[in-house]
Amino acid sequence: MVERCKKTKECVHCGAYNGLVKRVGCMRVVHEKLAKQSGQAGERARLAFDASCDQALQGGKGSFENPISTGAELRPLLAKAHDDLNPLRIRALLRAIPDSELQLLDMSAVDGRPENLLIDRLLVPPVAIRPSVDAGPAGSNEDDLTVKLSEILTVNSIIRCALEGGKATVADVANDWEFMQLQTALYLNGASVPGVRAEWQDLKKPIRSFAQRLKGKQGRFRGNLCGKRVDFSGRTVISPDPNLEIDELGVPVHIARVLTYPQRVFSENLSQLRRLVLNGPDVWPGANYVESAPIGAGNKRSLKFGDRRRVASELKVGDVVERHMNNEDMVLFNRQPSLHRLSIMSHRARILQWRTLRFNECVCAPYNADFDGDEMNLHLPQTEEARAEARHLLGVHNNLVTPRNGEVVVAATQDFITASHLVTRKNIFFTRDQFARQCAYLGDAAEQVELPPPCILKPIELWSGKQVFSVLLRPNGVAQLQLNGEGPNKRYNVAKSKPPPLHMCPDDGYVCFQDSELICGVMDKAWLGDGQKNGLFAILLRDNGAAAAARCMSRMAKHAARFLCDFGFSIGVGDVMPTANLDRQKAVLIREGTALCQEKIDDFERGTLEPSPGCTAEQTLESFINGELSNIRTEAGEVCKTELHFLNPPLTMATCGSKGSFVNISQMIACVGQQSVGGKRMPDGFIHRSLPHFPRHSRAPSAKGFVANSFYSGLTPPEFFFHTMGGREGLVDTAVKTAG
Repeated sequence: MVERCKKTKECVHCGAYNGLVKRVGCMRVVHEKLAKQSGQAGERARLAFDASCDQALQGGKGSFENPISTGAELRPLLAKAHDDLNPLRIRALLRAIPDSELQLLDMSAVDGRPENLLIDRLLVPPVAIRPSVDAGPAGSNEDDLTVKLSEILTVNSIIRCALEGGKATVADVANDWEFMQLQTALYLNGASVPGVRAEWQDLKKPIRSFAQRLKGKQGRFRGNLCGKRVDFSGRTVISPDPNLEIDELGVPVHIARVLTYPQRVFSENLSQLRRLVLNGPDVWPGANYVESAPIGAGNKRSLKFGDRRRVASELKVGDVVERHMNNEDMVLFNRQPSLHRLSIMSHRARILQWRTLRFNECVCAPYNADFDGDEMNLHLPQTEEARAEARHLLGVHNNLVTPRNGEVVVAATQDFITASHLVTRKNIFFTRDQFARQCAYLGDAAEQVELPPPCILKPIELWSGKQVFSVLLRPNGVAQLQLNGEGPNKRYNVAKSKPPPLHMCPDDGYVCFQDSELICGVMDKAWLGDGQKNGLFAILLRDNGAAAAARCMSRMAKHAARFLCDFGFSIGVGDVMPTANLDRQKAVLIREGTALCQEKIDDFERGTLEPSPGCTAEQTLESFINGELSNIRTEAGEVCKTELHFLNPPLTMATCGSKGSFVNISQMIACVGQQSVGGKRMPDGFIHRSLPHFPRHSRAPSAKGFVANSFYSGLTPPEFFFHTMGGREGLVDTAVKTAG
């Protein structure tokens, strides 16, 4: 129906032609009734215009100053004539729309007719919105809105006087009317009004209109409502601390002395608050202010000056002491950008020395935080209600799972996965004193631990690393924790043997927990990492609650950091040094792959290359070369797996999933591989070649971005340039995603 209305050229009521309506300049609207008419309707419109023109000429005979302006001279300009739609005519036209046809405009006669969209009255905001600024002897500087309102009133009074006096010409009144419309548009929209006349343009800075005050990052919504500057907040650099619980936050004492909590005095805490008042603002834990009852009557005293002993002795029930932030206070912790609900959670404060905010690395994922210089925000709730809401609604324990898809988002990461992977291998055994030390690590030597029986009795009692992990889950019988579950990890059945080996996997790739004991399997990211619905922490959360999952996570973090210090885990250039056998195999792979690619290139140049279905010969060639060069890097990576020692740190990290991949190892040791821009090989940056180092029209792998060297052996200048081209595409993609 709407499309049919758009195509209708004649009014069904009066038969008038519906021409093109467009804006001319910044404020004028015209209706081109005659420019593009044809057929009977066009002829009728021209005859009507001729009749009205003749009538106007006859009625004005003797009054024209220029006798040449007759109908004969006006008729050639007929095609350029248009109907000027001023606001009064537009309102009349809109009022003439019947109520029955408003549905075509998606409007209602009850909720709002179209003529109500025209502004004939302006709301004047209160002075608080447009305050005056005292400029001293020069008077005062008025707000932009006040200036615009005064200009609108001035022009309005000029138009009224002109109409009442009757001496102004029609052109002058129309000009003033258009100027008033412009000032109203500037009052509402500011600099976003297009097509302003040159003589009306203000050379000064654009005004802050209503639209500018509402929209944008600095506007009312984003700048003052959704986000704002607040009191009782702090911000500094973050750093990791695996010795903290996952719901704890290490707060520098410098921040704790500035952020205060208004603690009401009761008989139970009177003596404690008196000690804080005596300590004053410079000694933590202390207090900064005391407000005597009745609260809000202006009886607030600073403890920086005056006799603190007297203030402490006069402290009574009902007073309020603004004490320093203390241990176990609930604080809100936030990292920007706040992209989801878990970007702000509550932690228990622990006041520490030094100057950074510290928290357990398990909580990095929901904040998307790393420790390369990130800063985060800290907020201290100021009422008991806010503290209770923060604890129960925003607490880390209650947000281990993301509401987006039900996956565990607070989980082990990087070092914790690596250490758990190493300690649960088959070949890790501890003597009694070593095993006792591992058990002490996971509980700060303060947790009661019941040693399980050794797994090897003769010739010496030995405990396995898997038993360390079992103690980590349930250190004693008092801990009412039951864990049962099994499933594959990342290394399960790599050989694709049939039938599946399950618990007897040669790579120890099938994990089985029974009665909270790790029976078989090696821990890795599939069981400990975030983004898992069937991992260890998901099972603990489901069967034993959030507190049990958090306790196990904290024990794992403490044990991992201390175990790696004993076991030793580092990475250096020697860990990515290729062996002689690897160099030989890599050279053979590159030589054979390059020869195959050159053979296909020769077939293409001779015109004998058979295209693949649905592809041209050139697309077939590029697809083959891309596949062959990718195979070179993949096969080189497989050689690296067999050549490297099983305790090689990069290999360990890629195997357990804590960091990196086998492609990264292959690039460091064997071959960087084919670089691409936009999913294709390197484009021609010069005439018929990618770089001036190569022959024209060359399609050889080296001329189109294949990097045969590894990062260990070093890249040649053309290879380095190709590598930067591929890297830049990744940076641009990241920047575009962030901006979007």
